[in-house]
Amino acid sequence: MSAPLVPSLFGSCYILTGAIIWIVDKILYAIGYVIPPLNGPLAALGGWLASPAVLTFLTWFVMVLVMVIWAVLLNLLTMMWVERKVYSRLQDRYGIMISIWSLPLWPFNRRKDKATHRGWGFLQNVADGMKLLQKENIVPAAADSMMFSVAPAWIAGTTLMVFAALPWSSGLSVANLDLGVLFILAAFSLAPLGILIAGWSSNNTSTLVGGMRSAAMLMAYEIPLILAVIALVFTTGSLDPQTLVLQQEQTLVALGPVSIPRWNLFGPQVIGFIVFMVAIVAEMERIPFDLPEADAELVEGWTTELTGMRFGLVFGFKWLRMIAGAALLSILYLGGWSGPVFYTFYLGSVPIPIIPAEAWFMLRIYLLGIFFVLLSWAVPRVRIDQILNIGWKRLIPLALLAILVAAAARVFGYVG
Repeated sequence: MSAPLVPSLFGSCYILTGAIIWIVDKILYAIGYVIPPLNGPLAALGGWLASPAVLTFLTWFVMVLVMVIWAVLLNLLTMMWVERKVYSRLQDRYGIMISIWSLPLWPFNRRKDKATHRGWGFLQNVADGMKLLQKENIVPAAADSMMFSVAPAWIAGTTLMVFAALPWSSGLSVANLDLGVLFILAAFSLAPLGILIAGWSSNNTSTLVGGMRSAAMLMAYEIPLILAVIALVFTTGSLDPQTLVLQQEQTLVALGPVSIPRWNLFGPQVIGFIVFMVAIVAEMERIPFDLPEADAELVEGWTTELTGMRFGLVFGFKWLRMIAGAALLSILYLGGWSGPVFYTFYLGSVPIPIIPAEAWFMLRIYLLGIFFVLLSWAVPRVRIDQILNIGWKRLIPLALLAILVAAAARVFGYVG
């Protein structure tokens, strides 16, 4: 099966941190050489930085920084670009077009005075972010200013917590937790509190209604989400993402040279898969389950009073939650990062697999992301009473049925 391109994120970051500290130590030595009185203190500082305890602490800091850059600066911007391109083509209109060709210092841009529409438009997301950074953050006069400011940071912070326990391969992860799936679901469940705080603290009727509807909807869908995972535990016996993916690398059926993997989707967990997918779409607050915003009814709902980068955080991190939801769905039911390795070549003694595990995982995430985008832009929004009926009266009984089916499969000897 597939091998990771990054065998150990900690080991890679440890080498990177050691190289950075070595460069800093050389700079401190040069300063001490130029200014002799500083030689002793700077040498002691360099030795302290190179000590194992400090080096390990800095390595963990660099690991978190690398994961944030990987998740936010790369995948978040890419998923935003993918959605804007896909729904533009779905509606037969031009998507975002501003690209690197529009930069004023780009040597190939002949029109320095206006943006060009040549290119793929990836820089449009960067331009939108810069625009939001420059806008004023306005706090309503009657709002609870502290809670109003805390809410966007709470939503962003709890979303980033998901990526602390979300592995991208067997080696590319910050922390490998035995109960990693439970930690990810717990982090998911914290965001609705930030939405409720944002709606209440704005002191606006529309935002309050939007926040309350969000709390009601997410409570209705978190229960079947957890029940579907309980059904999965009956056949897998684990909540460790690494173990779940390893179990799904086994072969279910071999048809000559082609083998069908033993994904949890292909078995008694198909009902749980359907329940989990519907519930995770609601957790992402995407159409048809985006009534907490309901811009046609509540003028952007709980985000009405948010301006500038406060709005940018809650707006952009919806895509990050979609990435996390697609990744969790892939790990639980679609084999995670497992996939064939067609060839591995070596750079010295370092193995570099062609189509590594990270690539297979990203392929599944983006295919699921495109499915969610097509779903959002192809079906209408449903009413709040219909959303609650689906959650309480449809998904919860189906999730309980999934538990019974999984328990029966366990009794009759089916093990994931």
